[in-house]
This record gives sequence, structure tokens and C-alpha cells, in this order.
Amino acid sequence: MTRIPDLKQVKEYFNQRIQEHGASPRGSDWNSEASQQVRFEQLLKVIEGTGPFSLLDYGCGWGALADTLAQKNIGVHYSGYDILESAILRARQVHSGKTALTFTSDEKQLSVYDYVVQSGIFNYRGDQSFEAWTGYVEEVLNRLNSLSRKGFSSNFLTKYSDADHMRPDLYYADPGYFFDYCMRHFSKNVALLHDYRLYDFTIIVRKE
Repeated sequence: MTRIPDLKQVKEYFNQRIQEHGASPRGSDWNSEASQQVRFEQLLKVIEGTGPFSLLDYGCGWGALADTLAQKNIGVHYSGYDILESAILRARQVHSGKTALTFTSDEKQLSVYDYVVQSGIFNYRGDQSFEAWTGYVEEVLNRLNSLSRKGFSSNFLTKYSDADHMRPDLYYADPGYFFDYCMRHFSKNVALLHDYRLYDFTIIVRKE
């Protein structure tokens, strides 16, 4: 199990988002559907070939990525995991009847997948220290690596955000640090995407 300084605080924050905004980008703490889709586009660049593939959406929220995959007609067997039980309940409601999709908040039910992607789970750190949160991020990246056969992708808010728009309760990561971390720990095939006009970046790790 990964260590996190205050799991309850993080769950309360995201539970409030989904209770207030429901199955929407703001329900996952994103500003707009357009920006959410841009992030999905970057994360899905980890996929190579035509499929079918198995994919785990780690921190799936209400399962917005599943809709994007369906629209793109990508041959993916989708599984969603989130620590927030209310998000998983909402995901099951939104995707009711779609028997090919599975959602769980029990990490013990996870297996190993061709690809693992995560969007936004590192952004909110509350009153926890930058150093403690960085340690947590490293542990989760190791977890994503262990859950994936072919590769994984993850996004982060960037430390190069405009200072006057940065919030003290959010985590602004160093792109160079995590590029180096992934190169040293996971694979020599790592991509850093920081060119899609949002205040974040995406790391892609390919194992083959």
C-alpha cells in the first residue's frame, strides 16, 4: 500500500467536488470539458498499436475517460479505480448497463493491465508539505509501474505555472525531476509532454 499523509483530507476534498458538480469536469476538479479532453489526449499517447488492450484508469472519478475511449472507438477493455467510494458509485450510475466497464474502490481487486493512466490525482495536497507529497507521488508511480505491462502515463500541475495563479493547497511538480525519476526507475523509453498549452505536463513511460 502507498503511504499518504492524510487520505481523509484528500477524499473529503474530492467528495465535495463530485457532490457539488456531479458527473462533469468540475466534478473531477477540472475547469472545463475542453481542458479535460486535451489531458486525455496526452495520456492516451501511451497506447501503441491497434489493440485490443486492457487499460486501468487509476483515479477514474466518475469514468469520463471511458466515454472518450468509446468515442474514439479504441479497442480497450476498461477498468476504473478510485479511492473515493462516492465517485465509484457515480461512475456505476453514469455507465449503468455498460457491462464491458468495471469500476472499483477496492485496490485489492486490481490485477495487471497492458496500460495504466492517471489524470489529476496528484494535484491536491491540502496542507501537507511539498516534500511529503513528493514522496507519495513517487510511491504511486511505482504502483502504476507494477500494475502495467506495456506502459503508463500520468499528468501533473507544473511548477512553471504563473505564480499569481498558483494555490498553496495544490502540488506543482518539477517536470525534470519526474522525467529523471521515471528514467532511472522504470524505463529508458520515457516522454515528457509540456507543449499542450495548459499549466501541466504529462509523463509517458513505455516498457517495450
